[in-house]
Amino acid sequence: MIELLILFQLSRKVLTMYGISKEIRGEFSVLTTPSYGTIKPALNRLETSGFVKTQKSMSKGGRPSVYYSITQDGINELKRLITLPPMENPIQFLTYARVKLACADVLDKEMQKELFRLLKMKAESLLFDTQNLVNSKDLSYFPKMVFDNLICEYKNFISLVEGFEHASRG
Repeated sequence: MIELLILFQLSRKVLTMYGISKEIRGEFSVLTTPSYGTIKPALNRLETSGFVKTQKSMSKGGRPSVYYSITQDGINELKRLITLPPMENPIQFLTYARVKLACADVLDKEMQKELFRLLKMKAESLLFDTQNLVNSKDLSYFPKMVFDNLICEYKNFISLVEGFEHASRG
């Protein structure tokens, strides 16, 4: 997910590593807060792969600064990362899917439509599995409440995606 977030921020403007961190935290802190220890290696991987390029310059204070920008290959990689099939791990699905939706404005209408379809299908599958679990087991109070809450989260997420689908048609 960190590569997706970095490329998304760089698709908007050229940034330093500090700027990337600040922008990700400012926009996605309710979903994730990556550390510099996560961002720096990801930037190195993205640069090695040709998805970002660097430009070094001296700051006004006389310190060297490294500015990162996205390449055309990076834009293509960003779109690929957003449209990858959803996570199989249910515990990661909602967070990762929400990040993808938040970044969907970089996609064209057809790619958005496919993203919405894939995310909705996966959420419906997870909703069905969770409902079956609740209905097939004699759960005690606490697990039942947790799974009922998860059912609500999946339903809300499906409604969110349907809202995006509706908005993209208009």
